[in-house]
Amino acid sequence: MIYTIISGFALAAIMGMVLISHVLRNKPVPRAALVMHGLFAAISLVLLIVYVMGNQPGPMQSLVLFIIAATGGFIMLARELTGKPVPKWLAIVHGLLAASGLITLLVFALNG
Repeated sequence: MIYTIISGFALAAIMGMVLISHVLRNKPVPRAALVMHGLFAAISLVLLIVYVMGNQPGPMQSLVLFIIAATGGFIMLARELTGKPVPKWLAIVHGLLAASGLITLLVFALNG
């Protein structure tokens, strides 16, 4: 299950790179990439929560990082849907938090 979660977050990261490239260039984000990013990330986050609840000790640090990143993601989604610009700093912090969560999860899986 942990490798499925990692794969889902990796796919979300690929879509996230497409999105942040548009945000940093002040271009409209592709809706398909936005939807796919959100779906992969949300499904992976739910699976990670289930995994952590059933496997103690689990990758709690990774879960916390992804929850904080998801909060930023929801804020950016709300801004995008209301036509407000997404702050570049928020997009960067969101990406760094999620990347840190993925790296932490990879370390957990490889050491497990």
